[in-house]
Amino acid sequence: MTGNTNATYMTITDLKMKFIEIYGGTEEGIRVFSSPGRVNLIGEHTDYNGGYVFPAALTLSSTIVARPRNDRMMNLIATDLGIQVTGSLDRLDEYKTLKWGNYQYGVADELQKAGYKLVGCDLLYHDTVPLGAGLSSSAAIEVATAVALVSLGNTAHGLDQPIDMIQMALICQKAENNYVGVNCGIMDQFASAMGKKDHAIFLNCRDLSYQHVPLNLKGYKIVIANTNKKRGLADSKYNERRSQCEAAFEILRKFLPGATCLGEISMDDFNRFKHEIKDEIIRKRAEHVIAEDDRVLRSVEALNNNDIELFGKYMIASHESLRDLYEVTGVELDTLVEEALKVDGVAGSRMTGAGFGGCTVSIVREDAVDRFIEEVGRGYTARTGLVPSFYISEVGDGGRELKQAGDCAGN
Repeated sequence: MTGNTNATYMTITDLKMKFIEIYGGTEEGIRVFSSPGRVNLIGEHTDYNGGYVFPAALTLSSTIVARPRNDRMMNLIATDLGIQVTGSLDRLDEYKTLKWGNYQYGVADELQKAGYKLVGCDLLYHDTVPLGAGLSSSAAIEVATAVALVSLGNTAHGLDQPIDMIQMALICQKAENNYVGVNCGIMDQFASAMGKKDHAIFLNCRDLSYQHVPLNLKGYKIVIANTNKKRGLADSKYNERRSQCEAAFEILRKFLPGATCLGEISMDDFNRFKHEIKDEIIRKRAEHVIAEDDRVLRSVEALNNNDIELFGKYMIASHESLRDLYEVTGVELDTLVEEALKVDGVAGSRMTGAGFGGCTVSIVREDAVDRFIEEVGRGYTARTGLVPSFYISEVGDGGRELKQAGDCAGN
């Protein structure tokens, strides 16, 4: 991963030294865990509607240096924050309003409710996923925290068993829903937990059946462009879109009694009954979700056939739908996509994540990447006054414990 993430890359050795500087002691008992951010290649705002998504884990990640304690205290600090947060595993209800730390304590709360035996610990976080960029920095923190807490707890209680990573994803989603108060779907946590190097994940969000699909982007690179616009309304607008989809489904299910969610409704069935949805806005939201589901299926088929150009066309259609039907793009994201599509060698480009700022993802021919960054950056700044950041993405593994001292954390 190259590009400006506003984070300093540190080796595991560096992080252990930083941990000892903060918490004292020696390296004895210190362990290191990591979980990645993700980019969603296609399938936006479909996960909470029981649809299909096609994300890939990044090499940008949240890395945790951890050491167990002899009490029930769970202490948190980040390499880029000057504050230390201290909490007790026995008083987790008290920390829901923290500006930083609520995601971690929410994960601990849901783990304990699920029956996991946790121990007190000191934790140092090092994050290279850009915050608020739509690359799931929160899911990376959640999954890394879950893997660290379960691993330390299992060792302390003499349990030698593999961690169920799908269960970790579900528990992290519950933490965000119940503790933090964001009604997210399962995609972000699943991608962070279940990522596989050089593969995307074709995920059915209804039943969590999935397939790792090789990303054979021969001659092309995944380039992520960050609008660097603050996403102040993202959470409230996200919850609003979710409510609108639920309203659409309540109408359609009267005519399609076998359906349990929008993701089970075909485009043909939607076209038969869409006139029953009298509110145009609600009808547009449902149309996006159902058409986007179809695009995911077609995109996976295109990649399996090594048809990068067709996959790129589906990406463009996805962005247009998110702009016109779901209305979650905005001037900045639209400008990045418009500038991207002016560059020769770009197969496709679209917004990724919740929208209202954040990032785009583009499939760019390798020999055009430098020109892409220069021309898109210049055009975007001229039109918006903002300076974008670019990341040339590698696709990495999911949440795990890191063992090698020389490894880079989040690279």
